[in-house]
Amino acid sequence: MRHFAAVCEEQHFTRAAELLGITQSGLSASVRALERDLGTQLLLRTTRRVIPTPTGRLLLTEAQHILTAADGLREMVADHQGVRGTLSLGTEQCMGVVEAAPLLHGYRSRHPEVAINLQQAATGQLLDQLRAGRLDAALVAGTLLSEEGVDLRHITEEPLMLLAAPDHALDGEDVLSMLAREDYVDLHPGWGARDCADRAFGEFGITRRVALQVNDVYTLLDLVHRRMGVAVVPRPVVDKPQAAGLRSVPLPSDTRWRVGLATPRGAKPSAATRAFLDLLRGEHPIDDSDS
Repeated sequence: MRHFAAVCEEQHFTRAAELLGITQSGLSASVRALERDLGTQLLLRTTRRVIPTPTGRLLLTEAQHILTAADGLREMVADHQGVRGTLSLGTEQCMGVVEAAPLLHGYRSRHPEVAINLQQAATGQLLDQLRAGRLDAALVAGTLLSEEGVDLRHITEEPLMLLAAPDHALDGEDVLSMLAREDYVDLHPGWGARDCADRAFGEFGITRRVALQVNDVYTLLDLVHRRMGVAVVPRPVVDKPQAAGLRSVPLPSDTRWRVGLATPRGAKPSAATRAFLDLLRGEHPIDDSDS
């Protein structure tokens, strides 16, 4: 049933197999065995996607209840045997103030029986994964004012900076006057820093020319070094070694780049997830009041 539910959620055998960590042929055989056992077709397979039949939709609803109950039983046993299971964690890359690698190193040393799945993506994608139940928690960044279906715990916030090549004539006294004239290098929409920059320029009433869009901070810094444009970044990015030599001034905006921990709203966290939350609280002050 878990295999069947994964195919329904992904609408694709290959993606579901990758999510489950099994081969596509093994997943197909598992679903066929379930169909034979129940004596009915559960999935309609097309060249583009896989969707449940009417009977499959009925089964999916009941399967989700059964799988939730089964996970609860595992957690009940795990509470008596130490932390086990799986932690599926998402994070934006290169946040600077909260880094996943040292956290997971400390977590694994305390809970070696937990299998860890780490997904690095833009905050917008991570929030979608949380809502779909594919992540237990995610370290996210951006404006983080509120998100439907997600509980947000505030960790920290930083101002935005304007970053330019070493020979750029940045005027710290009159930054606003130059903003509309520049070409910008930025992350794709959905990344926390991009969403903050868009919000700030909306407050200014200035339309930006985003000449280059990238999906990682280090490429962005390299392009600014190469004078391909200026960039709006959170302050921690200015302190990265790859930003050495670049000029920076504060962006005159009240918009703040916030970092937080996101979890699915209303979901009971697993023992593995609770252990990660405890570790994170020990490393960083966390505001547990939902934003």
